[in-house]
Amino acid sequence: MGVRPGTDGEGMRNSDIAVSGLRKAYGDKVVLDGIDFDVTAGSVFSMLGPNGAGKTTTVNVLTTLLKADAGTVRVAGHDVASETREVRAAIGVTGQFAAVDELLSGRENLRLMADLKRVRSGGRVVTRLLERFDLVESADRLASTYSGGMRRKLDLAMTLVGSPRIIFLDEPTTGLDPRSRRTMWEIVRELVTDGTTIFLTTQYLDEADQLADRIAVLDQGRLIAQGTPEELKRTVPGTHVRLRFASLDELDTAARVLAGSTPDDQELTLRVPSDGDSRSLRALLDRLDEHMIDAKEFSVQTPDLDDVFLALTERTGAEVIAQ
Repeated sequence: MGVRPGTDGEGMRNSDIAVSGLRKAYGDKVVLDGIDFDVTAGSVFSMLGPNGAGKTTTVNVLTTLLKADAGTVRVAGHDVASETREVRAAIGVTGQFAAVDELLSGRENLRLMADLKRVRSGGRVVTRLLERFDLVESADRLASTYSGGMRRKLDLAMTLVGSPRIIFLDEPTTGLDPRSRRTMWEIVRELVTDGTTIFLTTQYLDEADQLADRIAVLDQGRLIAQGTPEELKRTVPGTHVRLRFASLDELDTAARVLAGSTPDDQELTLRVPSDGDSRSLRALLDRLDEHMIDAKEFSVQTPDLDDVFLALTERTGAEVIAQ
């Protein structure tokens, strides 16, 4: 019995992408300043960063389109510098703009890709992909007549011809309407369920929050944070309990009882700093009970990835200015 791709002999998941000391510069401008990260097989790894941070350069190096100045990069177990052909055989790439031929129909675009990759039973593969991406009814229309969302779906379907082990999605939902973005999210989840590894760059932080198992934040060519979405959120202060009361009197009383809280008279709400764990919540509610104060509702509010991103990139910018 063979070993499943992306696992070791005992079935443990390992890295499909391993990057160490990756550096790239254009003249005096350093784009990537010695970055390190690993991507676990069968997971979604998302790279976030401001425009010009080096995300697309990273993708171009990992997909063999650009040579690094220093460092080692292995994709699907192969060195991107010396085993280019093997790397390209294992990956699929969807860029920021749909790379479809508008003079061909959706079916013809897929068939062309199947022929280029010399896929066996290409006709059946094309039919299956058209069905999977809900493109059957429009399959024989010219791609030039497709909406932005349909072109994105066709582009990703073309990427899947040949069943690549690793897929690079470079800002795949840029410019899509909310419904088309949600459709793309579902497709990504299905791919990961099937064992595909996804490397995702995106400008939408909610997209990374929804899809990524791990996130790396790239700023000015350096990785300034890595972790799961929840781990990154915990690095930013701001978790609090939000209480809502039935009257202004109750709100004022609660504000006096709970030190450090911030009332909102218009909304009849009180913001109370907290770490959000069960012990601190119990203590807070017990404190209200002691003074016979009844909160109509409460919720724990935590920082989101927008807060994390802004805090991290602003901090990095301040450090650079200080230097």
